[in-house]
Amino acid sequence: MTQPPHDEPTAAGPEELREQVEQTREELGRTVEALAAKTHVKARAQEKETVVREQVTARAGELKEQAAVKAGELRERAAQAAQHLEDKLPAPVKDRTAQAIGQSRAVATHLWQDKAPEPVQQKTAQGARIARDNRNLLLATAGVALTAWLVGRRRKG
Repeated sequence: MTQPPHDEPTAAGPEELREQVEQTREELGRTVEALAAKTHVKARAQEKETVVREQVTARAGELKEQAAVKAGELRERAAQAAQHLEDKLPAPVKDRTAQAIGQSRAVATHLWQDKAPEPVQQKTAQGARIARDNRNLLLATAGVALTAWLVGRRRKG
């Protein structure tokens, strides 16, 4: 006969032995379930996917916030640079520039009305209205695109 292990007490009677067997079965069942869960590749992959998706979502939110901040900074710097340039221009240059812009618009408008087909003029007018109505969204999108482009160039350089 075999000897019982030293760390387990021997059963005093058949009832106690049955209880020990039942307890051992329950422990063994829990151990088997834990091992089965560890070897269930699909479930573990889904858990990992969920964790990674949450991390990516959080990082995307951070990047979106950073892009918004950078876009605001760039917008401010561009406005300051434009104001600085405007301040440096002499009055006669400003006047001539305004005159040239006015003449160019008049010529372009005249050519556009004479040469462009009516459906193209209508679609262009519709696009201009949409752009005017959504100016803030358009500017924000352009700012984010510019920021992404600058960040990409900085990483490459």
